[in-house]
Amino acid sequence: MIKIDILKTIKERRTIHSFKQQEVDQTLLKKIFTYGSYAPTHYMKEPWRIKIYQGKGKRDFVEAIIQSYQRMGMIKQNNDPKTEKMIASMTTFLLDIPHHALIYFELEDDPVRYEEEYAAVCAFIQNAQLAAWEFGVGMLWTITPYMHDKEFIKGIGLDETKVKIAAVMQIGYPEKIPRDKGRSPIEEKLEFILK
Repeated sequence: MIKIDILKTIKERRTIHSFKQQEVDQTLLKKIFTYGSYAPTHYMKEPWRIKIYQGKGKRDFVEAIIQSYQRMGMIKQNNDPKTEKMIASMTTFLLDIPHHALIYFELEDDPVRYEEEYAAVCAFIQNAQLAAWEFGVGMLWTITPYMHDKEFIKGIGLDETKVKIAAVMQIGYPEKIPRDKGRSPIEEKLEFILK
């Protein structure tokens, strides 16, 4: 039985920016996201939903990302060789990432309920990151402009009037683990109110 030191894992987990091309087994991904699902959730609603793009399934997803960046003006829409080279480079970079996990949840009309659901999804994501680290799997939690593009959301089969994309997690075995950058002393952020 593996003994896990959760405090050590919290301190040692790193955001991974470069991945080996080896895929993570689906059984392990299910296990990681199962641990994620033990996050606190208001009224036990478990609002998180996950779409994992891998293998050939990544191609359409990456294409939708590129098209979104073009619609937003982040990539030019022309046949200029520099643009073509940029698209090819970005496409290769994104396709080389073993898994893209799109995390979303159903929208709530009530702003308090919306914040509760979003908070629960964020806790789910952090739990999943910590669990992944225990299994030697790295993640990058991304919040990117295409997540707010209605055409992108529709293009991947979701209804932008009914769901909110919370994050896209890039997942794989780390190629390189960044150094510990430390944290500010908590005293800089913490205030005790005594009366």
